[in-house]
Amino acid sequence: MKNSEYSKSQYLEIGKITSVFGVKGEVKVMPWCDSPEFLTEFELLHWKSGTDVAVEHSRVHKDMVIMKLKGVDSVDEAQRLRNHVLYIDREDVELDEDCVFIADMLGMQVFDSKTDELYGKIVDFTETGANDVYHVKAPDGRLLLVPAIEDVIDEVNTDKGVMKITPLDGLFDI
Repeated sequence: MKNSEYSKSQYLEIGKITSVFGVKGEVKVMPWCDSPEFLTEFELLHWKSGTDVAVEHSRVHKDMVIMKLKGVDSVDEAQRLRNHVLYIDREDVELDEDCVFIADMLGMQVFDSKTDELYGKIVDFTETGANDVYHVKAPDGRLLLVPAIEDVIDEVNTDKGVMKITPLDGLFDI
């Protein structure tokens, strides 16, 4: 059972430059990762094209990351980077054994563990605080919400692009 439409990207979105910070060319980055501190661990980031972006220094400020990128030394240069997305190379990150990138889950096909019934494809997710919730688009167009809890998720195979679940009673009832 392999998802033929599923593929992993070499580069993963990690944050978006939202504005200039100060007068020395620093930028403010909205992190798209578990914590802003994670984003500050990188000395090398990338643009969408894969072009390298060297980070001179970075720090957390409130829930944002203030970053000084090499070669960006003025407010005008920093302003031109506004709304640009920064990427990491997946090979620069070592995940814990039970962790996966959310980007690798988008597009996964979701099947019933017992019957192999196809429920649909993961198209989005929501962080609720207690647990994540996966948004699964069913073949009939319905949006199914699958809680990311141990009682429901049986298997996640990012190599095949497949998730197997055992839905709680009534989970998909309308």
